[in-house]
Amino acid sequence: MAYKSDETLTVLVYSHDRNTREQVLTALGRRPAEDLPELDYLECATHPAVLKALEKGGVDLCVLDGEAVPAGGLGLGRQLKDEIYGCPPVLVLIGRPQDTWLAAWSRADAAISRPVDPVALAEAAATLLRARVAKRTPAVH
Repeated sequence: MAYKSDETLTVLVYSHDRNTREQVLTALGRRPAEDLPELDYLECATHPAVLKALEKGGVDLCVLDGEAVPAGGLGLGRQLKDEIYGCPPVLVLIGRPQDTWLAAWSRADAAISRPVDPVALAEAAATLLRARVAKRTPAVH
């Protein structure tokens, strides 16, 4: 998939915990896969900050901490899917593998168990970002 050299993708990372946000940024790095553009990040520590960022547009992926307090990423993810037209893909960080049913309830597009596995997170994010880029790129005939 070709992209412009100056193109970037924006990833919103939500958690009340600065360390969790840093783990996500470190795991994804500047580019989670060679075939994707570089990433820009929007770090959000509160539910209102996420909503404000999404209202502005331009977000290509949301990574939400399911264990965030006071507003968990699972409930927030469901709200985003219900209320945001053209909601970007949502990847949730769940507390344990048994919580995948909660991720499904939240309408998340993908879920990764904590602690964050950098390889699993990068692979899931890359898959969601490729699909996002493919949707907005016109087909060339």
